[in-house]
Amino acid sequence: MTKNTAVPPAPAAMEPRWLQGGELTAWMSMARVMARLLPALERELERDADLNWMEYHVLAMLSEQERHTIRMSVLADRASSSLSRLSHVVRRLEHQGFVRREPDPGDGRYTLAILTPEGYEKLVASAPAHVETVRRMVLDPLDPGELESLGPVFDRIYAAVDAADRGR
Repeated sequence: MTKNTAVPPAPAAMEPRWLQGGELTAWMSMARVMARLLPALERELERDADLNWMEYHVLAMLSEQERHTIRMSVLADRASSSLSRLSHVVRRLEHQGFVRREPDPGDGRYTLAILTPEGYEKLVASAPAHVETVRRMVLDPLDPGELESLGPVFDRIYAAVDAADRGR
């Protein structure tokens, strides 16, 4: 290749913004936690409550709603799930008698997910062991200052991920 035919170097704006020092350390730490935390929580939930993470999460979110009822589309959004995936989870919970679905009486185009008394009992029975696991794996290793900063940090990361998912 001669000097006249050489490809010019990429402009600085085209160069990837490689992770450096503390950025790389933070990213690798977060990646390790993401890879291990949810599977660890799921193993304990399955062992202690015979529920997977998403099933427990759906029961918990329903328990926090007025009349333990919410539209499926809203529940999917809050669960960071597709409506299709959530429908499969709710179907499994329905078969166990923990949730039921009904048309929304205010707008029949929507479906409501409703926590049954049996589902509430299952959640109440499952929650203590799950909360202890969350404390042991996530909260107890942190000091109060770290805990205080953790929520806002994750909220900012979630907002960036949500914006990317929504194509903004």
